[in-house]
Amino acid sequence: MSSELYLKALEGFPEVNIGDDLSSVISNECARNNWVWEDGDILIIAQKIVSKAENRYVKLSDIHPSEKALNYVLQTGKDPRVIELILSESNKVLRTRKGLMVVEHKLGFICANAGIDQSNIKQKNENDISVLLLPKNPDQSANEIRKKIKDQTGKSIAVLIIDSHGRPWRRGVVGITIGLSGIQGVLDRRGHSDLYGYRLQVTEIGTCDELAAAASILMGQAAEGKPVVLVRGYPYSMGEGSISDVIRPENEDLFR
Repeated sequence: MSSELYLKALEGFPEVNIGDDLSSVISNECARNNWVWEDGDILIIAQKIVSKAENRYVKLSDIHPSEKALNYVLQTGKDPRVIELILSESNKVLRTRKGLMVVEHKLGFICANAGIDQSNIKQKNENDISVLLLPKNPDQSANEIRKKIKDQTGKSIAVLIIDSHGRPWRRGVVGITIGLSGIQGVLDRRGHSDLYGYRLQVTEIGTCDELAAAASILMGQAAEGKPVVLVRGYPYSMGEGSISDVIRPENEDLFR
């Protein structure tokens, strides 16, 4: 197993617009940053630029809150139009407090406010605010980008689409994977021996989230403008996976 893992954030990444072909934009920026793809490299992409390219913008002026959304206003203090969007993007609401709704997203994972965000969005009109939803199918988005890059370069890589999420019992957001292609989301080490010959019984490693957290350090959370990170030296086999491999089923979740 390799003892080195190399991560590189692409500098000077351009603003992503609706309809942009992200694979071409990324390939151009890789060339400008003197990156030459090798088999087994991993491309990690911030969710926000995927959502921008896929036109997941919604104008709040187009949203008409339902009675259910209005009922959550007193609990959360949030804009009822945003609440309506959160409800429409979610399977269920799990917890609420001022400024926060913890939900089970339609994509299956638990997150705050259904991943709906207003940061790092260029507003055309201060009086007509837009927000950005998560991609409709992050696995599919990752797979399409991966295939296009292979067509362009001939190299087999993996792609992760990541977002920043909070965690139960701990402060601070971390990068997690919400879509993947060309890599297993969880590495099963059950049955492997430790240093002293003990066979592991329950150990499964969330390698895609470990990669996402590492990449998130380089991406930053504010005005860094580095939404793409390249990884080389991943020490495990790649394989195929999907985000469903990572999500714990509700009947195994002790916190719901």
